[in-house]
Amino acid sequence: MILRSASILILLLIQLHSGLNQASVEAAKPNIIVIYTDDQGYGDVSALNPDAKFQTPNMDRLAKEGIAFTNAHSADSVCSPSRYGLLTGRYCWRTRMKQHVMLAEGECLITDQRMTLASLLGENGYDTGMVGKWHLGMDFPGTPKNRDWSKPVLNMPLDKGFDYYYGIPASLNYGILAWFEGRYAVVPPTLFTNKKPNDRMSDYRIMPPYDTTPEQTKEKLGQPGFEIAPDFIDNECLTRFTDKAIDWMSQKTEAAKQGTPFFLYLPFTSPHYPVCPRPEFHGQGECGAYGEFVIETDYHIGRVLDFLETSGIDDNTLILFTSDNGPEYHWKQSLENYQHDSRGGYRGSKRYVYEGGHRVPFMVRWPAGIEQPARQYDGLVGQVDILSTVAEMIGASLPVDAGEDSQSFLSVLQSTDPKHQRLPLINHGNDARYAITDQNWKLILPSEKHDAELFDLATDPLETSNVLEQNPEVADRLKKKINEIITQGRTTPGAAQPNDTGYWKDLFWMLPDQYEELAIQPVSATR
Repeated sequence: MILRSASILILLLIQLHSGLNQASVEAAKPNIIVIYTDDQGYGDVSALNPDAKFQTPNMDRLAKEGIAFTNAHSADSVCSPSRYGLLTGRYCWRTRMKQHVMLAEGECLITDQRMTLASLLGENGYDTGMVGKWHLGMDFPGTPKNRDWSKPVLNMPLDKGFDYYYGIPASLNYGILAWFEGRYAVVPPTLFTNKKPNDRMSDYRIMPPYDTTPEQTKEKLGQPGFEIAPDFIDNECLTRFTDKAIDWMSQKTEAAKQGTPFFLYLPFTSPHYPVCPRPEFHGQGECGAYGEFVIETDYHIGRVLDFLETSGIDDNTLILFTSDNGPEYHWKQSLENYQHDSRGGYRGSKRYVYEGGHRVPFMVRWPAGIEQPARQYDGLVGQVDILSTVAEMIGASLPVDAGEDSQSFLSVLQSTDPKHQRLPLINHGNDARYAITDQNWKLILPSEKHDAELFDLATDPLETSNVLEQNPEVADRLKKKINEIITQGRTTPGAAQPNDTGYWKDLFWMLPDQYEELAIQPVSATR
């Protein structure tokens, strides 16, 4: 009897210990915040650009208290495809969208079956919220001439893994502008407007007064009006988004302390046009209105950091900060007028396949999880890698049809001497050009209007000298590899997956029959 009682006691203690261990594992999962800026170049962070004409102390803090990735890349050099890549770990050119960006209204690029960063984390015990700019398509009730705003918005963030959504559908120049919370506009977009002159920048403003018909807008501004809510104004985006993000996190803080972590996706609208810093930031920095707008963005990042500290969840909260692509055309004005280079010296900018179009700021801060912070990592990584990194971090396995182009860089966070070596990374420009980078070699494939180019980024990071003629074997190897990655539907090892379409004309260097032949071959994990 005594032996039986002792056995039961031992069993209970083992079960209790196991339960405590499991609770410890659950508690160890970090809260995760992804802050995504819009059109912010590599040179627009003072920690990355010693010649910057303004200071970004809070972005710099992320680098000083975490890791600055100096060779990190958005999946594309324009907005919507980069956002798709970040959330799904898959290149957007595998979808129906081969070029350009979404409008505010349209079929969502992320299909219902596609795993996202939000759905992965939701399935693994996270509360998931998004606050900010979506720009991946939404289904609004009715048509522009016959809306019924009492009905819900469909095929939007709440259908892609997020429990909570507050934000706007797309960039401010595409319309249907209102403060959407959940599936409804807080104040419906029943008025009309379009781009208005910006007296502080050579772009535009979206601000009152608004019109009652699209025809009235066309008469005033020369363009038909798009839908807008009476209470909407462009320069309130950053404040409202940060307010809502902090409010949502504050509701999740106690649960996070008890072992239910949260994931917040916070895509800001800045410093994308319209450049509209609030008056309290006027005169700051030495780069005019654009510098002021980046400074305002940095201020709101500081508000997030302050909240984490005061709420007591800073230590086990991972913040990943990056931008969707390189800087807009204004970089030329900033360089000429203020000697500030938003590109960080790299060639090209937004829309281009050169480094300035997709090499972006990328910092990760996680006090409890990063080995030896204040490091710099110069190895190749992509925003498509975030999904696999998070999956490995929380001990989750990705199904074969998820994150096909995503490779974890968790070892970089956990070790000062990581053995991470990125598989070839593909970048895409809005001019239909494709590039593949394998370590220091970057091959830009030929297009209808451009010849192929090969650069050795180790000796020529600014892409000034095309060395294709001197290294034909390198070009042939990279061409073979990009053909394989494209046709097999994945970069990572595993079963080949279908692209959402068959051959498309932008694959200028590859014939349709070559595509079909390669598409049925088993995927290779070799270089």
